Amino acid sequence: MNNIFKLPDYLNNQEFFETIINNKNIKIERIISTGQTTPEGTWYDQEQDEWVILLQGDATLLYLDNSSIDLKAGDYLLIKAHQKHRVIFTSSNPPCIWLAIHGNLENFEQELN
Repeated sequence: MNNIFKLPDYLNNQEFFETIINNKNIKIERIISTGQTTPEGTWYDQEQDEWVILLQGDATLLYLDNSSIDLKAGDYLLIKAHQKHRVIFTSSNPPCIWLAIHGNLENFEQELN
């Protein structure tokens, strides 16, 4: 059995990506951030939608239109495919633990509400 909150012993202030499920329709991954941000001038421009929940820590996302969103533990959102964004803050104490679901999630957020 695994635990989403168990940190790897070898984290050493590096960002950690763990694929939990990956098939042709969906990818679920755990991400642990310890202060990492998206490099300046770089934007994520993903081919698929991404639903993400921050399970622990604090983070801030910035969108291309210069709007930003602050996330705390328990906050989740849907980032549409090709919605350019970057991570401009992640806490290191505690580290951020994210659960991200990538796929064609067109109706996913509506089904959650």
